[in-house]
Amino acid sequence: MTAPFFLVAPDALSVTVGTTVVVDGAEGRHAATVRRLVRGEAVLVGDGRGRVVAGTVVEVVGRDRIDVEVASYVEHASPSPRVVVVQALAKGERGELSVELLTEVGVDVVVPWSASRSVAQWRGEKSERGVERWRSTAREAAKQSRRPFVPEVRALASTVECAALAREAVAGGGTAIVLHEGASLRMASLRVPRGGDVVLVVGPEGGISDEERAAFETAGALSARLGPSVLRTSTAGAVGAAVVLASCGRWD
Repeated sequence: MTAPFFLVAPDALSVTVGTTVVVDGAEGRHAATVRRLVRGEAVLVGDGRGRVVAGTVVEVVGRDRIDVEVASYVEHASPSPRVVVVQALAKGERGELSVELLTEVGVDVVVPWSASRSVAQWRGEKSERGVERWRSTAREAAKQSRRPFVPEVRALASTVECAALAREAVAGGGTAIVLHEGASLRMASLRVPRGGDVVLVVGPEGGISDEERAAFETAGALSARLGPSVLRTSTAGAVGAAVVLASCGRWD
C-alpha cells in the first residue's frame, strides 16, 4: 500500500536527509487525528511543485501536527507538453467533479470558463468562492493521486480570454482542441506535439455555441470528437486529456 501523501508550503519542505519536516495545520490534523498516524509510519510529503520527500513519522504532537524525518527525496521535472483545460462551468457539484478527474488524470492547468450556455454562472463574490472550491478540489485530488504537482486553477475567464489562450498555444508551437460531438475530426487521429501547450476546450451542458466555436477556430483551434457517445461536461475533459497525455508521450 502506498504511503499517505501530505502537502506543505514549499518553504516548509526540507530535502536534507535526516532533518525534520513539520506537517501541521489542516494537514497535520488530518494526519494525527483523522488518519491516526503513529511513530514509525512511512509517509510522503510534497510541496505541490514537484518536490516530494519520503520519510517516517518520528513524533505526533497533539491533534494537529506530525514531525517527519526525511529519508530521501525526488525532484520531479515539470511535465511537457503542458496540458491546459478550459472547463466550462457546470451546475451543482459537476464542476468540482470535473476538476477532481482532471487532476487525477494529470492536467497541469484548469481554467474555469463562463460559457454562454453554462447553467451555472459565477458573478462577484460567487466567482471568488467558486475558484477557491476548485483549487481546494485540485489540491485534495492531487494528494489522493500522489501527484507531485498540484494543478494551477486560474481565475474565471471569458470566451475572449480563453480564445487568447488557444491563440498563444498555437503560436508557441502547441495546439488547441475544442471538444465537439459534431466534429468530423477524431481525437484519436490527432498528432499532438511534444512541445508547447495543449489547450483543450470543454463546453457546458448545453454545448458550445456557434459563435464560441468560431472564436476558438479563428484563434487556430481544431474541433474534434472523442467517440460515438456524448459525454457529460464533467467527464469529457478527463477523457480528452487522457487521449492527449497518451498521444504526446506523457504516459510513456
